[in-house]
Amino acid sequence: MSRLGAMVRVQLSIVILNYRTPELVVDCLESLVAEARELRANVVVVDNCSGDDSVEKISDWIDSNQFRDLARVVAASANGGFASGINMGVKELAADYYLLMNSDTLLRGGAIASMLAALAEDPKLGAVSPRLEWPDSTPQESCFRFHTPASELILSSGTGLVRRALSSLEVPLRISETDTNPEWTSFACIMIRQRVFEQVGLLDDGYFMYFEDVEFCHRARRAGWKIANHPASRVVHLRGGSSSVKSNAESRTRQPSYYYASRTRYFYMVYGRLGLFAANLLWTIGWLLAVVRSLVQSRFQPPACRAEWRDIWTNFISPMTRVDHRRGRSSLGLSQNESP
Repeated sequence: MSRLGAMVRVQLSIVILNYRTPELVVDCLESLVAEARELRANVVVVDNCSGDDSVEKISDWIDSNQFRDLARVVAASANGGFASGINMGVKELAADYYLLMNSDTLLRGGAIASMLAALAEDPKLGAVSPRLEWPDSTPQESCFRFHTPASELILSSGTGLVRRALSSLEVPLRISETDTNPEWTSFACIMIRQRVFEQVGLLDDGYFMYFEDVEFCHRARRAGWKIANHPASRVVHLRGGSSSVKSNAESRTRQPSYYYASRTRYFYMVYGRLGLFAANLLWTIGWLLAVVRSLVQSRFQPPACRAEWRDIWTNFISPMTRVDHRRGRSSLGLSQNESP
């Protein structure tokens, strides 16, 4: 029997998270409907309390395309963030594998079967991500090293000398055309084995948005699971469908408060109180280096926005505090775990 024939019988749940992006969800569903039908994969669309007509629009598309036998829409009663919405979708159905997708993703042909095959070939592989790319097929960064206190110095300094000296700690990894095993990978699209969830738990819904994917990969790797990027599977990631964080970083605009709360939670959970302090201190040192450099070199702009030195200390005293996103500078409901 062919590998694909064996994969057809695998019980798969595809979880798509929506927050006020019904048109993107419909495009996403259109990109996967044929392969989902072939593989008999179930699809769960979680609406993260959009408060608009998202549920109706998505449900109408499912009905008009005779997809109701495999797809359903579930509505959250509150917007608890990316991890909360994903967990709701995972708990909706029992499955051997879960494909988690942002609403702003589009599957290329055969992407699902290719990821299933990669997991089937290696029982120690707990999660696999595809190659993320732009509509013109240009690849995107989607594989990373873990954020560490030292990597914060690289981030805030924006200085080549620091980056070269600490190159082995820089978070983004080079794009590869062959399979790799990054420390963590973007949750914009990722397939996870059910046994991983069973062993290490679901995503931590104490994160409203960002860093929940990094922390989950920490737990999975500590439990002995491998994480892989499989570029033979290709997925278009439009980016920006539900979050302004990446565009804010590029324009040096202040990020929403939940981003900094998630950062604090991550460093505290993974490295402890001392590690969190070291991350903040090294970030501040890097920022001061960038400020001094900008005074000497007029063309140089520090990578951080002017007020960010205060933001990184968000929740330092109480790092596990959950931030009410409605009091932040954004009310977005999805990640990306573009992720990073």
